[in-house]
Amino acid sequence: MNNTDELVVNTIRLLSAEGVQKANSGHPGLPLGAAPMAYALWGKEMKHNPKNPKWVDRDRFILSAGHGSMLLYSLLHLFGYGLSIDDLMNFRQWGSKTPGHPEYGHTVGVEVTTGPLGQGIANAVGMAVAEQYIGSKFNKPNYKIVDHYTFALAGDGCMMEGISSEAASLAGTLGLGKLIVLYDSNNISIEGSTDIAFREDVGKRYEAYGWQVIRVEDGNNIEDITKAIRASKLDENKPSIIIVKTKIGYGSPKQGTAGAHGEPLGEENIKKTKEFLKWSSEEEFYVPQEVRDYMKTLQNDGEAEEVKWNKLFQDYSREYPQLAKQWEIWHSDKIPEYILEDEDFWKFEGKSATRVSSGQVINRLVNLIPNLIGGSADLSPSTKTYMKDKGDFSKEDKSGSNLHFGVREHAMAAMGNGIAVHGGLKIFVSTFFVFSDYMKGAMRLSALMKLPVVYVLTHDSIGVGEDGPTHEPIEHLAALRSIPNFHVFRPADSRETAAAWYSAISRTDGPTALILSRQNLPLYKESSKESLKGAYILKDSKNKVPDIILMATGSEVEYIYKASEALEEKGISVRVVSMPCLEVFDAQDADYKNTVLPKEVRNRIAVEAASSFGWHKYVGLDGDIVAIDHFGASAPGDILYKEFGITVDNIVERALKLVKDK
Repeated sequence: MNNTDELVVNTIRLLSAEGVQKANSGHPGLPLGAAPMAYALWGKEMKHNPKNPKWVDRDRFILSAGHGSMLLYSLLHLFGYGLSIDDLMNFRQWGSKTPGHPEYGHTVGVEVTTGPLGQGIANAVGMAVAEQYIGSKFNKPNYKIVDHYTFALAGDGCMMEGISSEAASLAGTLGLGKLIVLYDSNNISIEGSTDIAFREDVGKRYEAYGWQVIRVEDGNNIEDITKAIRASKLDENKPSIIIVKTKIGYGSPKQGTAGAHGEPLGEENIKKTKEFLKWSSEEEFYVPQEVRDYMKTLQNDGEAEEVKWNKLFQDYSREYPQLAKQWEIWHSDKIPEYILEDEDFWKFEGKSATRVSSGQVINRLVNLIPNLIGGSADLSPSTKTYMKDKGDFSKEDKSGSNLHFGVREHAMAAMGNGIAVHGGLKIFVSTFFVFSDYMKGAMRLSALMKLPVVYVLTHDSIGVGEDGPTHEPIEHLAALRSIPNFHVFRPADSRETAAAWYSAISRTDGPTALILSRQNLPLYKESSKESLKGAYILKDSKNKVPDIILMATGSEVEYIYKASEALEEKGISVRVVSMPCLEVFDAQDADYKNTVLPKEVRNRIAVEAASSFGWHKYVGLDGDIVAIDHFGASAPGDILYKEFGITVDNIVERALKLVKDK
């Protein structure tokens, strides 16, 4: 390590440790130990331009071990991404640009939100898929306009999490040679030595996954780390993991102990750390002028890389003008506006399971949205998510639009986040609704990051039938609806399914889940694009003010529709409201909401083959809910609906009671 390199590394270390100390909260251990590898990557091997953090062909860096966020903030400050010393001093404080874990969209230069361990590795796999796929579509001889690496820095905790195993297994299967993970192997976690719970040979595990494994025994040896990164780039057919042996809390009195992991070093220990590192200044958050000057040269090098790429793209645009035009379309958030007016998009006939209708919509969308990509966790024949004539993404062919995630739901969802955040693609992922339990961590991060990932979740209710309670969602609708910024569509027929897809694919500020039926549902003559408002009057009463409002989602709309006919024969005026997306309906203006659910009509019944949780705000204190607040059973679906009271007769009986009681 030359003097300048050592000075930069120690600057990163001390900025990080002092940020944690000033906040009196955080994780100094990882930055102190991993600073050399982070600097070797950012300063010597990573292609990035701080003056344009969104340069499309930049290398991506993900701090999977997001608790070490001060490492990333120190790098962003020194490399000129706009974080000031004041920002570092405000680490973990209200309104600061330096929150406790890195947040995408909040801090410039943060590629993805991390913190829940292992997510970042799976995000990185998704980003690497996106790079390879887009490159297969646009690269031409002498014009490699898509040519960047995805780097992730992970720790022991990331390696223990199941999601990283799922993602790494798939990355090896797909041969993602532009993916490189730097593993900060320091053998310490919160409870102490990793020997108490984690003794496996990670290198052998990754070799079995099909990865190239490179080891660096001295985490302070920048030259060896740099050589390892360069060596990892030579194998284009395998992802690489560089196992770097480090000392957590390096240079501090807490070095090598769990005490360095997740608590401030203490003022006295910071002083001793500075002494160990032969630091020349007692000033807090001090950056030597030599470091500032040197970092400017690295910033200029990054800017020059983009200038070179811009020239390449200009030449490419002249030689391949149609592809350049497609490039602009792919990298735009917009979808064709004419879809709303395209009669064929909305045309359906007869009864159909909404999962089948969704499959039809997907195969209409592929002709309208060229950058649509997606797949399922080994269930596309059941979830109907296979795109015809679009090929399969594989190690041998990176141009296929159909992704096969295998039985890896959590990694699939996190990879979807990585693909979405990479840019250039519209992504959907799919499985059975009940297995959204396995995906929850990544789905929550989709919402937090405002990523437009589409979740296609089929087999949505007790209508699954014979598979039994393990496969019948009950609490899942309420769980997903409780996630902020998450849209949950449960369409009642094919047209509502098309509307749900349109809403999902045109959304730019968050994820959408499409909750779809296994069983066939009617096609209502009254269903329409009004469902884009989240709820609408499917069938109104003859009276201006109805005696009662029946509301439902998905397959249960059929029951309230038939119940309304039976009630009208008894002289009761009924409004039927389909409510495919409560979140979208809640966002409508007060006038519209009152038009659909007028305040003066207090007789209301909500029907859903799931938990009643969340429906009370729509039915009020005087209303009623027909739902299932218990687990399902194994039997044909129509038997379960009858046994659990979701029947026309039960709805009619409870409606009559409500009306008579008033």
